[in-house]
Amino acid sequence: MADYEFAFIGTGHMGSALAYAAAATVDPKRIVLANRTPAKAQALAKELGCACAGNGEASAQSRFVVLGVKPQLMADVLGKLAPVFAARTDRFVLVTMAAGLTTETICKMAGGDYPVIRIMPNTPAVVGEGMILYTANALVSPEETADFLAGMEAAGRFDAVEESLFDAAGAVSGCGPAYAFLFLEALADGAVACGVPRNKATLYAAQMLLGSARLALESGEHTAVLKDAVCSPGGSTIAGVRALEQGAFCGACIDAVVAAYERTRSLGKQKA
Repeated sequence: MADYEFAFIGTGHMGSALAYAAAATVDPKRIVLANRTPAKAQALAKELGCACAGNGEASAQSRFVVLGVKPQLMADVLGKLAPVFAARTDRFVLVTMAAGLTTETICKMAGGDYPVIRIMPNTPAVVGEGMILYTANALVSPEETADFLAGMEAAGRFDAVEESLFDAAGAVSGCGPAYAFLFLEALADGAVACGVPRNKATLYAAQMLLGSARLALESGEHTAVLKDAVCSPGGSTIAGVRALEQGAFCGACIDAVVAAYERTRSLGKQKA
């Protein structure tokens, strides 16, 4: 049995968010953190009550090795960890959140055919409202997938996605918070321009987006139907919708997702 259930290699924004989620479900003493800047991992470990170690030690002693590493750095990190993985005689699972890198590529970079779970989390996982995509290669057992999901359930909602669709889906769920925050800020700016104080403008815009998203998820209605329910004939809302359409709002949103998808695909073309 591994000393730790989870190792987080990299404690940036997403690595830290997932470590918080894991610590809410798993005994923090069963979690180990590592980061190229040790002080950062040490501070988070102290806050959560987790252990702290170097990349190699953490990878050698954990059941799920969560790689919070940027795509451009993954080959170097896994190249250094390959001897550690090769020396292990117990079973372990690699978990990657690197955009564009397939489970097959991760195996090549790690130097062996290992069980790999690929995830695409997003920053709302910090508050337990993440939308996290996942897929796994054939070497991951159903029990391992179930245990991983159970250990991370505090991060938010998980959904299985075929790996062929992973990059496209991630361009919405993974990149989408940036679009949402940009929209939120713009709506608040509009309210401020009309005389509403900044703090209230942000509150109104944020709660409106939160409620609208929940309504879309729970009502089962098509978003066009939900939109039409707000637009009275000749009213204020349809005037605002018209202004958005004149500014190519929908086209810009589509272009944003496509651009993010294409960039993710380019990140996946690096050599293992």
